[in-house]
Amino acid sequence: MRRTGCCTWIFGGEDLAAIALRVSRAGLDGVELHGDVGGIDPVRAGRIFADRGLTIFSITPGDADISHPDAAIREQALAYYERLVGWAGQLGHGAPRISVHGLVGRIRPVSTQAREDALLADSTRRICAMAAAAGLPVVFEILNRYESHQVRTVAEGLALLDRVGAANLSLLPDAYHMNIEEACPAAALRSGGASIGLYHVADSNRGAIGDGHADIAAQIRALDDIGYDGPVIIEPAAPGPDPFSTDKGEGYRDILEDMLLRSVRALRALGS
Repeated sequence: MRRTGCCTWIFGGEDLAAIALRVSRAGLDGVELHGDVGGIDPVRAGRIFADRGLTIFSITPGDADISHPDAAIREQALAYYERLVGWAGQLGHGAPRISVHGLVGRIRPVSTQAREDALLADSTRRICAMAAAAGLPVVFEILNRYESHQVRTVAEGLALLDRVGAANLSLLPDAYHMNIEEACPAAALRSGGASIGLYHVADSNRGAIGDGHADIAAQIRALDDIGYDGPVIIEPAAPGPDPFSTDKGEGYRDILEDMLLRSVRALRALGS
């Protein structure tokens, strides 16, 4: 059985102790922690999850534009990742994966696609070097066309890996994003093979597994076929408008906890 986790950002800034309790009640094994390096003490955060028997599998970053043609903006983003790597090293949870992506919501180039793709590769290479010096792996999260103009399919992710050439870099495909971008998500996962370093899942409507029409069973079989033995990170959103805000109104955190519980049960029924 693969271990399961969830992204803490879905709870919208709730106290970490309360999140840890919810995650534990839902039957998860750990979390992907949001990299709020300015607002969360890493030692305290690590202890909170460890006390519940939970592992910090990975760190999802705050928004940072690592491919912007303005060098000042780009260097500011890279400075954030440098702080994030140092912060992750203080969590006391082994070597959590550092997740990387461009600025969520920038869906077109400021300059040209070719220039910004080159800048993305260069910045990712530099982040990988920072992480390698700290003994940390890096995963590049593949988004969709409504959130990014760069790296939206596993094929594009594999091309980025070749361009970056970092031994500690792998891919993070997400079932929700693949539902938009991939002709066949399961085939995309198989094409990624050993380059898949982490997997996110939510159903086609960003709900719990079983709430939408995505063939999650086929994706789990694909993960089995490629020998992926890492965690499955569940990342739903409560129903409501504004996909970039987790707060959907009164009681949304309880709805999310129920989504996590049902998703864990669905994964276990699928043998994952």
